[in-house]
Amino acid sequence: MVDFDEWEPKTELGKKVKAGEITDIDEIFEKGLPIMELGIIDTLLPDLEEEVMDVNLVQRMHKSGRKVNFRVIVAVGNKNGYVGLGQGKSREVGPAIRKAVDDAKYNIIKVRRGCGDWGCVCGKEHTVPFKVSGKTGSVKVTLIPAPAGLGLAVGNVGKTILSLAGIADVWSNTSGQTQTTVNYANAVFDALKELSKVKASDKALKKMGVCTI
Repeated sequence: MVDFDEWEPKTELGKKVKAGEITDIDEIFEKGLPIMELGIIDTLLPDLEEEVMDVNLVQRMHKSGRKVNFRVIVAVGNKNGYVGLGQGKSREVGPAIRKAVDDAKYNIIKVRRGCGDWGCVCGKEHTVPFKVSGKTGSVKVTLIPAPAGLGLAVGNVGKTILSLAGIADVWSNTSGQTQTTVNYANAVFDALKELSKVKASDKALKKMGVCTI
């Protein structure tokens, strides 16, 4: 995590965050501004939690001999609508984890949540607002709105990502080689990204319990 006092921003966006001109990360997302400094994420989302989901040994042949690296997959999130997924590679596990955490922060997204299940009328943002799918490689994951109290009816990798995103209830349907952690994780993350791409009127979003403010 970047120390705020020692952080010296190099981009215009970073300087505005450091100066307190931008205090809400939603303002950055709404304008579609690229985040190129970790200090921006650490300042605006200081409560991010990290979860290492997979550590894998990767070998490849090089003209100088066999090269061995660790590939790590990490998810970060504040359990309240923001989540990121990243990968890191290094000859040692520690540096690989740090690279993956930084990559996940750069990939942070805002997750649209709501109360989209027809049998639930709580009006809280506890599930996905509508059915959505994501695909990576052979793995396809479909997330379906669920009533409050159901929990996360999805595999462990999906549970980690959805929990960090602040989603408490969901039905799911998966296909493909789901035991491939990297593809499964990316498919779930891709589904969450698709939530923000679906266009709907404010009236429809309010009906699904999605905050439009």
